[in-house]
Amino acid sequence: MADLPGEVEREEILAFLMAKDAQQPRDEPEIAANIHAQLQHMGLSTWSISVHRRLRDAVGRLQPSTVLEIGASIGHRTAWLLDQFERADARPSSMTLVEQGGKFGVILQRLLQRYEAMPWASVVVGEPNQLAAEHQAWQLAAATNTELSQTPFERGYDVIIIGGPSPQRAGLVASYLPLLNPNGVMFTVEPDMPSGEIDEDDEHGMALVNGFNRWIEVIGDSKETHHLAFMPLFGGTLVAWLPRQA
Repeated sequence: MADLPGEVEREEILAFLMAKDAQQPRDEPEIAANIHAQLQHMGLSTWSISVHRRLRDAVGRLQPSTVLEIGASIGHRTAWLLDQFERADARPSSMTLVEQGGKFGVILQRLLQRYEAMPWASVVVGEPNQLAAEHQAWQLAAATNTELSQTPFERGYDVIIIGGPSPQRAGLVASYLPLLNPNGVMFTVEPDMPSGEIDEDDEHGMALVNGFNRWIEVIGDSKETHHLAFMPLFGGTLVAWLPRQA
């Protein structure tokens, strides 16, 4: 992982990382664009191109050794990252993709094969919150910090990206923040804010309400332990966390 800029105060590092990189291409990578079209045909949502560009810029500056993506879907966001790693010739030593759906997991495997990333990247199919709980339980039981992980995850990650459905995003952030390395950065997009009157019988609407209330809680709680930054962009607000120094 690249060294964090020493001349920048720690609380300003996230704003530095999420600034636009004028040296990066503006066009969507070809493979990512093809996956984007597939998502539209399947009626599935994804982050905006503006958000993907800025995430790519930040990850490019960080040059992480370990990357974890939660809610990888069919690999749209993954393809942006793999394109960045390939162009920069700066691949991580480990990249873990978590996806709950087995069929999507097969698609992700094909994407990794296409980028010849199988030697250093893996797909984990399972329920993300359960996987996080199992990893944290193992860490508590591990005898030493040098013990190799007995779960699908690394001991910690330089970059964690939280995708997944909007109502679940806050819970996933809370579950995976403990997996950040001391100088690691977590990224996600602010969940959808419920609008108007929501009927209690409206299952989707209530899920948005509960998910956004949980988001407010997570933001408040994590400010005690992490620096946060919010970057409003076309199509969403990119949010990042960096652990405070002990």
